[in-house]
Amino acid sequence: MAGLASDGSNPDVSLLYDINGLAKAAPPWFDRVMGFVGEYGIMLAMVLVVLWCWWSVRRRGTPADSVSAVAGLVWAPLAAGVALLVNIPIRGFVERPRPFRDHQGLEVLVDGKTDFSFVSDHATLAMALGVGVFVAHRRFGLVAIGLALAEGFARVYMGVHYPTDVIGGFALGTAVALLLAPLALALLTPVVSVVARSGRCAGLVRSRRAAPARHPEAVGIPEPRIGGQAPGPGHNDLAA
Repeated sequence: MAGLASDGSNPDVSLLYDINGLAKAAPPWFDRVMGFVGEYGIMLAMVLVVLWCWWSVRRRGTPADSVSAVAGLVWAPLAAGVALLVNIPIRGFVERPRPFRDHQGLEVLVDGKTDFSFVSDHATLAMALGVGVFVAHRRFGLVAIGLALAEGFARVYMGVHYPTDVIGGFALGTAVALLLAPLALALLTPVVSVVARSGRCAGLVRSRRAAPARHPEAVGIPEPRIGGQAPGPGHNDLAA
């Protein structure tokens, strides 16, 4: 299974050389930045998006909305972890070498990559997180998915993955995050709801509680008048 891409006539290899060729044309400082961004930076940005989304959803909407959204955010990193576990036997079965081992002239921006190439762990992790956030919150999810796409491009730019390694990672991360989401949310939502009702950990789910309803006079709102006259103390009583 190692020969998924073995010659330059393969579109996968051609696209690899086209994208990685940008690294050859770029200045060295930019390649160093891209190496850091592709290895660590985008993943750190994904974590920040998840935290920002959590901070937003726990403060808005009804308590039920907050519980559902936070449960979705809890599922996002869990989905990423499950997807990485699923990828272990896939990589062992396919046994695809890294592209720089089979193809000459690539600009490799990071060293020490000795494991198999298909599918990309970084692409799998990023897309599982992105889709998991999308399940919880559409707007933040689109930002996270955009970062996942950038991560996939960066892995090919760095010369450590074929394009199909990245596409496979996107498919794996999406499949795990979406297909297991109903079961995961059915299990996680009651747990998050219990946490929301607990006094010590309630702030993790909802930072502001709805204020109890108060009598109109307590907030300076005049009571309604009937026929232009202020109702008497017994205006609500039924006539005998």
